[in-house]
This record gives sequence, structure tokens and C-alpha cells, in this order.
Amino acid sequence: MGNFIILVNRIISAMTAGMVVVIIGFASSAALIYQTVINLGGDASIASSWILMLGLTMGGTSIGLSLYYRLPILIAWSTPGAALLIANTQGFNLNEAVAGFMVSGGLILLCGLTGWFEKLINRIPFQLASAMLAGILVNFGIAVFDQMNEAPWMVIAMLVTYFISKQLLPKFTMLLVLVCCILLAWQFDLVSAKDLSWQVSEFSYIAPEFNLEVILGISLPLFIVTMAAQNLPGIAVLKAHNYDVPISSILSCSGFVNMIFAPFGCYAINLAAITAAICMTDEVSEAPEQRYWAAVAGGVFYLLMAISAGYLMTVFAVLPNTLIYSLAGIALFTTIAGSLHNTVVVSKVSEASVITFLVTASGITLWGMSSVLWGLIIGSVMLFIQKTLKKQA
Repeated sequence: MGNFIILVNRIISAMTAGMVVVIIGFASSAALIYQTVINLGGDASIASSWILMLGLTMGGTSIGLSLYYRLPILIAWSTPGAALLIANTQGFNLNEAVAGFMVSGGLILLCGLTGWFEKLINRIPFQLASAMLAGILVNFGIAVFDQMNEAPWMVIAMLVTYFISKQLLPKFTMLLVLVCCILLAWQFDLVSAKDLSWQVSEFSYIAPEFNLEVILGISLPLFIVTMAAQNLPGIAVLKAHNYDVPISSILSCSGFVNMIFAPFGCYAINLAAITAAICMTDEVSEAPEQRYWAAVAGGVFYLLMAISAGYLMTVFAVLPNTLIYSLAGIALFTTIAGSLHNTVVVSKVSEASVITFLVTASGITLWGMSSVLWGLIIGSVMLFIQKTLKKQA
């Protein structure tokens, strides 16, 4: 009887952690994915296809990898990647974007097969990668306060909910903000229940259109952000919990899946970091070797999310743009703060880091290359010059 109770408690703990992981992940960045599709010329049906495919691929890979390696390997979509796509895809259409996703996935697969990942990441200075990410995201944070010109009381209510929840219920902060967002929309008669209806999720195939501008403007920035801002922290979290990580195998799997299913909306999947840590706590299991069941449970809930994709995207489709932009920006506050901390504090305010941040945030496009690549290039050149002159001094 005692063993049965222990087993039940273990199952409940794993299922709870898995459900929390998916709720946090969805609430934090679903608005970003929806806005990415809209910016590329798509609609709610295309967005639901993306969520459907992302849910299936994240769920399938999380379950498969966790069971095979008996490690809590949680796969997630790239939140910074979605933010990058919103800010960096002007002038591209869905077909070109899909081509960019495929090339980015192919590069991740190549890193896994060749073992080049650590060498590649080591050549990108950590402070410059953080500055680049901060430059990508900072405009989303600013946009939250810009929306006050349109709907001040709604945005203020969302911010108050965020700040209070962050202190009292940090794990459920974005879920509560999302609920607040929807309730406010109903309260101000911006949406009604009749606008919402259950829809069956359907796959939408988008044929890729390859060109050099797509590779420079979408593939390379998305690859860098996914590797530096997602996979690297994900590996660090696993190692911090004393798990022997099969890095190359995980990258090969996620890159291959990303590349194959990109035409259906799998823009970027990678190792989860913050949410993955929820699967590795003592609350899940006192035995570290049993915690992989929480990641398996997370995979199951991802699959359930995928089935509900059509309805979930209908909810976002009826919400006003003001609330969508505000929700997306608020969801990125923590990531922006961490990136700025690494840029300013960890790098000790290196001019190269500051320049990388400013160039990336500027949105310049020269010779077919985005501000993200220019920021990294100019920052790297400045850092090289600084180190060279310092050695000679």
C-alpha cells in the first residue's frame, strides 16, 4: 500500500509539473507566435496550424528524448526567436520565412552531427550575444508603454497584475496576465462570447521560397538566437542539475524535426531552460533519476495544446491589437531584464556590448543583412580591436 501511495504521489507531481510547464510556455509567447504569422501576411488559421505543429513536435520530441535517455529533456519553441521574427521579417512573406526556418533547422542539425556547437558558441562572445538579444527585445518592452496612448486603463491593469503576480505567484504570472487581458476585453465590450467557437486544428502547408536575403535576414539571426539564447541555457540547466547531457544527439533531433516540419509552422524548437528547471526540482521527485517523467508529462500536455490550437488562436484573433502587443511585451520583461543584466553588469559596460545593443535595436538593413547580424558583426570587430590594442599597450 505504501509503494502504491508513493507511485500515485510521483505521478501527480510529474503531471502537475508538466501542466505548469505548458501553461507557462503557452501564456508567455503564444501572442508572439500569433503576431509573427499576422506580420508575415497570415491569419488565425495559419497561426493555429503553427501551434498545432509546434505542439506535436515539442510533445513528441520531449516524450521520445526523455524516455530514451531517461533524462528530463523538455523541448520548447523559441520565444526570443518569435520576437526576432516579428522585428526582423519586414519585406518577407510566409513562403520566404518558411525557407528561412528550414535553413536555420538545417544549421542546427549540422551542429549536432558534427559536434561544432561548442566551438561555434565559444566564438560568439557571451556579452555580445546577450547584447544582441537585448537589442531585439527592447522595442517590445517599449511597445507596452506606447500602447497606453490607445488604451491606458487596460494596459495599466495588465501591468499591475504582472507586478503583483510576480511577487506572490511568480510561476503563474503570465497566466494571470493572460486571464486579465481576456477579462478586460470582455469588460470593455471589445469581444463577446459569440465571437468564439470551437475549431478543429488543421495543417497548412506553406511552400518554401529560398533566396540569399532569406538566409541572411532570417536563417542566420534565428539560428544564432536559438543556439545562444535557448539551447545554451537549456544545456546549462541540465548540467547544473548534474545530468550528463547528450548535446549532439539532442541538437540533431531538434534540428532535423525543425527542418522537416518548418513548412507547417515549426519555426524553431530547442531545449527549454526556465520551464525545464521546473521538471528538475525536489517537488517533482526526491530521486533525480525519476524526474524525467515530468518532462514526459509536459510532452503529453503539449499534445493536448496542439489539439486545441484552433480554438486558442481564435481567442487571440478576437483580442484587440493593443492587448496583443501589450501581452507580448510584458511576457518578455524577464528575458529583457536578464539580457540587459548580462550586457551591462556581466560585461562591465563594454563599449562593444553597448554598440551591439544599439545597432541591433536600430533596425537598420544594409546590403540585405538585418540589424541583428550588423550588431553582432560591428560589436565583434570593436571587441577584437579593443583586445588587440590592449595587448599591444
